[in-house]
Amino acid sequence: MAQQLKEAMQRLAKSMPKGGAGGGMPSGGGGGGAAKAAASATVALAGAAALGYGAYNSLYTVQGGHRAVVFNRITGMKDQVYGEGLNFNIPWFEWPYVYDIRTRPCNLQTLTGSKDLQMVTIGVRVLHKPKPADLVWIYEHLGMNYDERILPSLMNEVAKAVVARYNANELLTKRAQVSADISRELAERAAGFHVMLEDVAITHLSFSPEYARAVEGKQVAQQEAERAKYIVIGALQEKETIITKARGEAESAELIGTAVKRNPGFMKLRRIDAARDIAGIVSKSGNKIYLNADSLLLNLLGDADSKFEQGVGAKKSGWR
Repeated sequence: MAQQLKEAMQRLAKSMPKGGAGGGMPSGGGGGGAAKAAASATVALAGAAALGYGAYNSLYTVQGGHRAVVFNRITGMKDQVYGEGLNFNIPWFEWPYVYDIRTRPCNLQTLTGSKDLQMVTIGVRVLHKPKPADLVWIYEHLGMNYDERILPSLMNEVAKAVVARYNANELLTKRAQVSADISRELAERAAGFHVMLEDVAITHLSFSPEYARAVEGKQVAQQEAERAKYIVIGALQEKETIITKARGEAESAELIGTAVKRNPGFMKLRRIDAARDIAGIVSKSGNKIYLNADSLLLNLLGDADSKFEQGVGAKKSGWR
């Protein structure tokens, strides 16, 4: 194009008239030649401009992750889908429309009701992309912003239909199943519009404040009931312990009485044990204690108690 413009300017310069030695005006024949040269130069410039316009608009580039469809003024939409790289079209007669076929997110949050008539706010995130082979159909029926036209309504309808099948507590305990149902039904609906879904996830799930307070109250009541149950169990265990202890003491007393009846030496053995305990306590005490040997040994010498009582009685009578 630059070379053609340069040649046209050279032809125009050559056709310009030159002045004579006397500096007179050019003749009429010279003026006619100059007009013809100017006309031819204008035509050359117009042709060069048209050629440059055609060369510039006959090429377009499709970037990575994109596809193009072409509209023709005469035949309408072409059936071919053009891939990445440099492509050709006829200027003014054809226009390319480039689609992004990479995965893109679409988020929707809607308010709906559960099976037990509880209001639920659910948020759904969808990763989608168009089918590359069906871009011509998508452009003819949906246009360039196909996702804004179909996905919000489909996501809203499918989410409400699926949530209505579950109770409020099931939406929490069966969240994976709810997400799978939404994904399956949404993929089936989107396939009718030649849109592929790569992933569907529940990003938000909340209930009304009234329901949240009711659930909290229910949990508190259950905890109080569990606490009361454990208190009752503890009381029963304590009762069993007391009964068992009393039964053991009664049996112990009965066994001691039987042993005393059968063998009077049992009481002496108990006295020896008591004397040993008293002696241990007294020996460890920091106080000075003076006790009668017979009292300390608790009549271990047989008739020491009777002798001690007689001695004490005699002293009392002497005092009088």
